[in-house]
Amino acid sequence: MEKKADTKFKPGQSGNPRGRKPGKLKSTILREQIAEHIPQIITVMTERALGGDVAASRLLLERCAPALKAIDPIEPFEIPDGNLVERAEAIVKATAAGLIIPQQASQLLMGLNTVAGLTQSEEIEKRLAALEERLNAAK
Repeated sequence: MEKKADTKFKPGQSGNPRGRKPGKLKSTILREQIAEHIPQIITVMTERALGGDVAASRLLLERCAPALKAIDPIEPFEIPDGNLVERAEAIVKATAAGLIIPQQASQLLMGLNTVAGLTQSEEIEKRLAALEERLNAAK
């Protein structure tokens, strides 16, 4: 089945030239109406939870007091001087020795990888500039 040519959008022309209708969305109006009653809703839910309503208890705890997420401790770790390979080896050894956690080692190694990429880009730029200079001098 072929599409009609007159129903296609034309480049630079909006598919909805009049735009969205003025006013608030229904969901926004509903949220505003509910927001006015939140303190009373929490009070009722708390009373139900205290009365043994498990669903009310769960809802309150999940929404008002969410579970804490574990945060890995960050140990101070000084990366020794040296080239990037030596630094990476020091990070791996520190992880194996239990001096830093694997997540911290992973982040440090990703940082070293970024430094390696930047160093490589800088070296390429220098080589390119030297080649361009030689070409210009030969002309």
